[in-house]
Formats: sequence, structure tokens, C-alpha cells
Amino acid sequence: MITITLRYPSDEPGAPEDRLPKTMAIGYFDGVHPGHQAVIRKAVELARSAGKQASVMTFDPHPRAFFGHGEAYAASLTPLPEKIRLLGELGVDIVYVAVFDHEFSSLEPETFVRELLIERLNVSDAVVGFDFTFGRGGAGNPAVLAELGAPDLAVHTVEPVAAAGAKVSSSRIREALELGDVALAAGLLRRPYRISGAVVHGAARGRTIGFPTANIEPDGRYVLPRLGVYAVNVRRGDASYPAVMNVGVAPTFYGTGGTPKLEAHLLDFSGDLYGERLDVDFVAFIRPELRFDGVAELIAQIREDAEQARRLLAFVRQ
Repeated sequence: MITITLRYPSDEPGAPEDRLPKTMAIGYFDGVHPGHQAVIRKAVELARSAGKQASVMTFDPHPRAFFGHGEAYAASLTPLPEKIRLLGELGVDIVYVAVFDHEFSSLEPETFVRELLIERLNVSDAVVGFDFTFGRGGAGNPAVLAELGAPDLAVHTVEPVAAAGAKVSSSRIREALELGDVALAAGLLRRPYRISGAVVHGAARGRTIGFPTANIEPDGRYVLPRLGVYAVNVRRGDASYPAVMNVGVAPTFYGTGGTPKLEAHLLDFSGDLYGERLDVDFVAFIRPELRFDGVAELIAQIREDAEQARRLLAFVRQ
């Protein structure tokens, strides 16, 4: 799979792949959840049956973040590198990352379809979700896409995927994480919610109280779950370790301000992890982050949290 940055307008010659006949799934695809996967798999299926390239067009940054619709959209369920990795697992050949800036956001629907999709990228089949919008002011929808593309561009609209009594959406997953309901988020994603990053040096307080932690600096701006303590699986290469993770500001030591940190205590591991990259899969919420009156009370609670995490993770693995 290759990744191509797409700008509009551009005086640079297009990539050789631009001229290849292709199908294209179009969307932001934050989380690459089952609804997104249905769109992408349809594009891959059409491409394979016709002997064409399977492509995806996604955007960076999130259009809502670009238009200033809330700081929340500056963070992602799947930052761009993770999104690209997941797209590759779905069999995509080419990922176009469209730079969503003033020029791109101002494209008229007809220009987007005719000049960009058909003439520049040689797209014969576009696959979109039922609620897809495009063009300046979001004026385009699947019906407009089909009208503007005919007869050169066939449009395939994919219906929503449901879970827990409603359609799966990135917004529902974000809401579940805000509540700390990582089990619901996993059910909607059909995989655990994951945050990846490198282990960096921290204050080493965990080591001094008998619970050394890996302080993880995320690879990108992830949506963080509610501040609190979680049972997680930490993946290090091919190995997986049960762990208890605190997402928070360590109020016992630092008060209630500050930037949340990710600190994982691996239950069956001893050694040096500094500089290594870890994947953290959130399994269950244990409790909210609390401020304790002293270190002894904190140690007792961490011990209890670790045992609860071990029980929860053992149950999930059965």
C-alpha cells in the first residue's frame, strides 16, 4: 500500500498512481469502525472484481477541526498513522490524504467530482456512506455525487451498520470514551480501543512505591478516555502483558490541574522499557481517578486496582 498527499490546487505533476483506473472510498473514517469498514470493503471488492486499484480518500485535519467546531476534533480515535495502518489491513492499495485547507474546503461539488475524482484521479467507482457530504458548505451528498459523476462515475452508497440498538458512529465511540465505558467503545469498534506510543521518562514515583510504571507518550493526539484507572492489555511486539493503567494527573502528588498522562503498571513484567513503543488496548474501567490523603493509602488502592485488573483480564481471556 502507498500513501499520497493530495493538495488542491497543485502545480506539481501527479503521482503515477493517479492515472491508474481505480475505485475509491471517500470519508474521514475516524476510528475505522465497522460502518467505515463496510464502505472500504465495498471499494476493495469492486476493485478486485474489475482488476482496478482500491483506493481511499481521507482528510487531514478533520473538517470540523478546520472549521473550529470544537477542540475535541483536534484529537482522533485513530490519528493518521494508525488510520493508514488499519486501511492497509483492509486491503487498500492507495491512500490519498487530502490536505483539508481553505482551498480544498472551498471546492464546489462539481469541481470536486469532475476535476478531482474523474479527471485527475481516474476514479470509476466511488463508495460513500449514506450520510456523506462534500463540497463547499457540505452542499453535496450521495445523490449529488451520482448526478455530477454520470456517466463516468458510478456511485455506491453503503447503509449504516448498527450495534447496541443504534448506528455505529465515531460520535458514539467518543461519547463512550468520555464516560469511561471502554467496553462499549470496544463493542462499537469490534476491537479494543487502542492508544500507541513510546515509553518516556517520568517522575519515577511508581518505582519508589513498588509499582513501576511505563509512562507512555502517545504517537498522536488521541481521544483520551475519562480520567481514571483501567484494566488494559499492553502489547510489546508479539508479546502481550496484563496491566493496570492510570489516565490522569496524579492528584495525590500534583493536585487536579495539569495535562493527563498515561501510566501503565505491567503485572507480569520486569525490565527496562524506556524508548520502546507499546500498544495499549483498553479492556475495562475500574474506577475514577482519586486524590488520596497519603502515600500508604495510595499504595493500598493501587494493589487493589492491580488485582482487580488481573481478575478482569483473566475473565476476558477465558
